[in-house]
Amino acid sequence: MKREIISQLTRIVGKNQITTSPEELLCYSYDGTAKEFLPEAVVFPTNPSEISKIMELANSALFPVVPRGAGSGMTGGALPVTGGIVLAMSRLNRILEIDEINQIAVVEPGVITGDLRTALARKGLYYPPDPASLKFCTMGGNVAECAGGPSAVKYGVTRDYVLGLEVVLPDGRIIKTGVRTAKGVVGYDLTRLFIGSEGTLGVITKITVKIIPLPRAKKTFLVLCRSISEATVLVAEILAQHRPCTLEFMDRTAIGIVRDKLPFTVNDKIQALLLIEVDGDIPSVTIQGEALQQFFAGKNDQLTVMQAANKDEIDALWTARRSVSPAAFALKPHKIGEDVVVPRSKIPELVLFVEKLAAELNLIIFTFGHAGDGNIHVNIMLDKNDETETYNAEIATRALFEQVVKLGGTLSGEHGIGITKAPYVSLELDQASIDVMHGIKTFFDPNNILNPGKMFPPR
Repeated sequence: MKREIISQLTRIVGKNQITTSPEELLCYSYDGTAKEFLPEAVVFPTNPSEISKIMELANSALFPVVPRGAGSGMTGGALPVTGGIVLAMSRLNRILEIDEINQIAVVEPGVITGDLRTALARKGLYYPPDPASLKFCTMGGNVAECAGGPSAVKYGVTRDYVLGLEVVLPDGRIIKTGVRTAKGVVGYDLTRLFIGSEGTLGVITKITVKIIPLPRAKKTFLVLCRSISEATVLVAEILAQHRPCTLEFMDRTAIGIVRDKLPFTVNDKIQALLLIEVDGDIPSVTIQGEALQQFFAGKNDQLTVMQAANKDEIDALWTARRSVSPAAFALKPHKIGEDVVVPRSKIPELVLFVEKLAAELNLIIFTFGHAGDGNIHVNIMLDKNDETETYNAEIATRALFEQVVKLGGTLSGEHGIGITKAPYVSLELDQASIDVMHGIKTFFDPNNILNPGKMFPPR
């Protein structure tokens, strides 16, 4: 990048808010994929006006701009694959407003999701989306990827809570989308267009979300199953009669890598487990809990059902669940983590397919995730120094995606497309749909400076 461009960026944000140090650039060259692409500079804006000027300069000088939150994404969405600058949003990190009466909150994109939930809980309020990385992921990243989480089975995902946005467009214009009200149908729904757009259409600088009363009570159950088919079939039966706020699934490999974190003893014969929670007011949760216990009592004695007795046991269960993905590296040094979704009735078929695929290709592939909404995380473990494993892992990835589409599912439920899934998008989307999306990108960003190289199949 030319020195004059760096000088102009420095004049916009100040010398303490830009770096070209090789050591610091390295920190912004990777994300959850472990792939690396070095930016030419990292800029730390503090307000929308600075971002607007940066985008104007980028359009004039034609250099790429890649917005970045916490870098916790799993598909390479925040990687500077074509160089340029990384726009680190960490300094726009204020909770601007919590309106208790109208039940909305307004935040900047750098706010940590878990911090917002904590601030709301103090006021008896609740923001339901709860990605596994909520302790460090940001609201801006959540909106850009349309993040989900275990609570999605009852409460929905990020797009179900975003009412409005402030966005800096690629040419520097600042627009406001959406409303602060429960209803609003004036004009096109631009808010939904930006949600899940992975930073390719605009830079989000303000987020207005709806919030709800904090559930007053919760009951948590752990169900141990002696076969995977029993567990996956049980999911459909539970959802036909009950409405849990979470319904998580882990296969035997996932259990094995976090066994020491579980508050209960789980022996080696257990092939799968379900983590189930119900929430609401105290009378409702009592009724829901009793109904679940009666449901399980009517099943065969192959099931082992345990209820968490206190907050410590609940916290331990969730620590174990959220530790599955990072703990997987004890199996192999590298991982391909996919977040496919299938209709809930197809979960048994998907899990059986994955088991057969692992055996055929001699790979470690395990499954866990949000069984309540069909969002299963399929993890292909490998050593990239082993050419055979690397080749077989690529075969497994394509075979998985083909099977998911065949089952009526989708390639991603919450991680997005980024660069890792882009080569497979045409398995799910027809060419006409892809062309329309290209047209939208070109309209907003004719010079292709904003997060280029993401989402679309390589041409």
